[in-house]
Amino acid sequence: MKYRRLWLQFRCSWLLAAIAAMIATPVAAQTANFGTIKLSPGFQPGQGTASGYTGGSYSLSAMSNRDRDKKVCIGFGDPKPDHILILEKDFDKLTVLINSGGKDTTVFIKGPDDATIRCGDDTGRSKDASVSDRNWKKGIYQLWVGTFNPGDKHNYTLKVEE
Repeated sequence: MKYRRLWLQFRCSWLLAAIAAMIATPVAAQTANFGTIKLSPGFQPGQGTASGYTGGSYSLSAMSNRDRDKKVCIGFGDPKPDHILILEKDFDKLTVLINSGGKDTTVFIKGPDDATIRCGDDTGRSKDASVSDRNWKKGIYQLWVGTFNPGDKHNYTLKVEE
């Protein structure tokens, strides 16, 4: 009886440890739906470009409803990030542009830590989203390209500019 109880405690402890390890997966180990972009200051124009498609009904505002500048974060996408952006050094200024041919897109950027959020919606008269900001620190960023309406599927090109 005593050995059976010890065996059950061991199995439960092992199971809980395995679940905790899966939940605590670091950002660097995560994969993205459409790959990784790695950039250093002075990067060539084509290096900051990727493509993908929107889709999903996960509310991006569930991760944060406001960004670091108090802008509202909106849109629907996949729970998994669409792109991973690795900045090998600090950047004074970056712009992330989404081109879906004028569809109603949003962009949600988290990094290099979980507390730093940047969100974008319409760019000028275009329904395509963008984020233009200063003080991008070296590190790993997760990017989600969303849509205003859940489940909308649109092809897009993502472009990062200095």
